[in-house]
Amino acid sequence: MVKRDYYEILGVSRTANPDEIKKAYRKAAMKYHPDRNPNNKEAEEKFKEAAEAYEVLGDQTKRQRYDQYGHEGLRAGTDFRGFSNVNDIFSSFNDIFGSSFGGSIFEDVFTGGGRSRTRGKPQTGAPGSDLKIRLRLTLEEIATGVEKKLRVKRWKTCETCGGSGAKPGSSKVTCKVCNGTGEVRHVSKSVFGQFVNVSTCPNCNGEGRVVKEPCETCGGDGRVQGETTIKVNVPAGVAEGNYIPLRGQGNAGLRGGPPGDLLVIIEEEPHPLFTRNGQDILLDLLISFPEAGLGTEIEIPTLTGRARLKIDAGTQSGKILRMRDRGIPELSGGRRGDQLVRVNVWVPTRLSARDKELLKELEKSENIKPKEGDRSANSDRSFFEKMKNMFM
Repeated sequence: MVKRDYYEILGVSRTANPDEIKKAYRKAAMKYHPDRNPNNKEAEEKFKEAAEAYEVLGDQTKRQRYDQYGHEGLRAGTDFRGFSNVNDIFSSFNDIFGSSFGGSIFEDVFTGGGRSRTRGKPQTGAPGSDLKIRLRLTLEEIATGVEKKLRVKRWKTCETCGGSGAKPGSSKVTCKVCNGTGEVRHVSKSVFGQFVNVSTCPNCNGEGRVVKEPCETCGGDGRVQGETTIKVNVPAGVAEGNYIPLRGQGNAGLRGGPPGDLLVIIEEEPHPLFTRNGQDILLDLLISFPEAGLGTEIEIPTLTGRARLKIDAGTQSGKILRMRDRGIPELSGGRRGDQLVRVNVWVPTRLSARDKELLKELEKSENIKPKEGDRSANSDRSFFEKMKNMFM
């Protein structure tokens, strides 16, 4: 298969400077990242293409070799096999997705540092895959933080063989195909010189050793399916889309390979009373006309219990009252948001004969009726403008 031009993949010219190349790569990685394109093979391939292109064009030496000899020049007389600087690539992923994809609530997440293999040395089995689990939280739990116990089905290390895959009392033997290196090399020649093609040993899958007598419990895989309970501490202030990485809590690797990670993705349960807006929460409160006109003090719910709220005399329907520090705290441990209470004057739908008499008597007072200017739509526009400014 003929490889596409690396400059074409990133959409930059051959004279592009390093900053332009890096910017183009981040844009492509953002667009085609697997987390944003689940089960999309085309996006996955383009994501890999962009990473491969940046691996070369982002390195001055490799870029000069590529500019002079093309793709063949990257292999001629070398043992170049793609991504040698995996940590830098994954670090840039963190830069890209930390702010735009919801983001981890901890630093140094999934840099992939411990998972690249060292060529020419015997290896353990393939690493375990990562797992994702969604955790639904109430606003009360988000406001205070909470410890949760999660039941997770995953591949676990086989206790019989200790993860080696070998029958107890036996051991792995050196692979006869690769002599324990985990790799096989094929040498070929072309007009550019001698090429060395290095690939994973098909007999031992790159481990350098093979299981002669497989464990009867796991069949030689070194792992079995099981279920476990994991505790996770959720800090106060998380939001929908945040995630908590639990290192080494994913699927166990094959035959002693490193375990994957468990990604706990936060979801917010809809609240029957409150609506969240960042660190603030909004509560709609119904009061009677006498309470609005005369003023009162009412006990209302908050995320941490009940509290008393003062309603001033003459409070208009739609007025928003602010209760300081009754909202959601910042994840970083900074200030806590507020609880906003939107007052709505309740109009009764059923009136007794006595109620009607009292209202008709009250209607005669000029102080009860709104002034002509107060009836205009300007009052409504003013209210909605306030709401708009409050949530911008």
